[in-house]
Amino acid sequence: MDNRWEKASEAAKGETVTRKSLTYWQDAWRRLKKNKLSMFGLVVIILLFIVAIFGPMFSQFSYEDQELKFGNIAPRFNIYEIDKDNYIYVHPEYKILSVTKDGELIDSIKPIKNDMVKAQRIYEVDGKKIVLDYSNAKKSKKNPGIQKFKIVEDGKEIGIYKRVFNKTYKFGTDTHGRDLLIRVIYGARISLIVAVAATLVNFFIGIFYGGMSGYLGGKVDAIMMRFMDIISTIPLLLYVILLMVIISPGLKTIIIAMGLTYWVGMARIVRGQTLTIKHQEYVMAAKTIGASNMRILTRHIIPNSMGPIIVSLTMMIPSAIFTESFLSFIGLGVSAPQASWGTLASDALAGIRTYPYQLLFPAAAISITMLAFNFLGDGLRDALDPRLRK
Repeated sequence: MDNRWEKASEAAKGETVTRKSLTYWQDAWRRLKKNKLSMFGLVVIILLFIVAIFGPMFSQFSYEDQELKFGNIAPRFNIYEIDKDNYIYVHPEYKILSVTKDGELIDSIKPIKNDMVKAQRIYEVDGKKIVLDYSNAKKSKKNPGIQKFKIVEDGKEIGIYKRVFNKTYKFGTDTHGRDLLIRVIYGARISLIVAVAATLVNFFIGIFYGGMSGYLGGKVDAIMMRFMDIISTIPLLLYVILLMVIISPGLKTIIIAMGLTYWVGMARIVRGQTLTIKHQEYVMAAKTIGASNMRILTRHIIPNSMGPIIVSLTMMIPSAIFTESFLSFIGLGVSAPQASWGTLASDALAGIRTYPYQLLFPAAAISITMLAFNFLGDGLRDALDPRLRK
């Protein structure tokens, strides 16, 4: 038996595999998880989708339900104790509402007498005479140290019992007594619909249009690019105004207008990627074996451009949300009683000094959503860059 073939020793085996090899997407996810801001943005986006879809199911109010007697009530307010069973809240418009000890609204109390000369309103609560004296209201505007009003029971002034949260309307109410929380949630639905619409438009129009333009090249590329230049020179606002004349104001008009213009930026990005990738060896090999242009584009060029495409999509979504909010803010978006973050902010401007919370919540929703998408986009940009792979 020939003994020239011997079993290799451990030293001769060379390098050993110390860990499992990762694919490109597995490695991108591993690096994305290390970015805390990106993961925070991803969690916020997931929670936003969950709240927007399922939130209204757990609310006793609809976005259009009105309760005028509870209009402009803050999410937190002071209450006064009449006795152990009766508590009142003094509205900024100098009217009294009965509330529970924990801050749940019960009903509006009608005054038995309204003395405009003395600037007093007299109420009766459980047989007790309550006087709301707001004679110092004008003086308090010039001197903030002066109390705007005082509550008097049987000649004795009542002090604030405690400050409580609004248990009936968590975010307070607007001018018409509509629940601000459910309207903010409904505004999230509209913003996410716009985000999904912008994503679909960018994906199915921008990607394939830019890919075909870059892959075919020559005169076809020149003509397709000039067509994009013509579309991009017309402002989005003009598209919206023209569509409002033809169709009607609303979310559908904004989505159609964005569908006509929003894909141009994505098409330019994909075209640039295609011009680089189409000269690679694997694309030339696919041409050699007779693969069609569509197969080369869909199976080779676009999949290898997905890194920049995903990053661009993520960064364009907050821009689309802000565009919808801006158009709704100036009155070109959804119409009443529908609620959008832009319309909520616009409605809150009239009473911004007296009821600042009405602007705070929609503005915070817009800011947090845009930050979340931007954080995620920055993380994806770093995670999908092969040059940063370790």
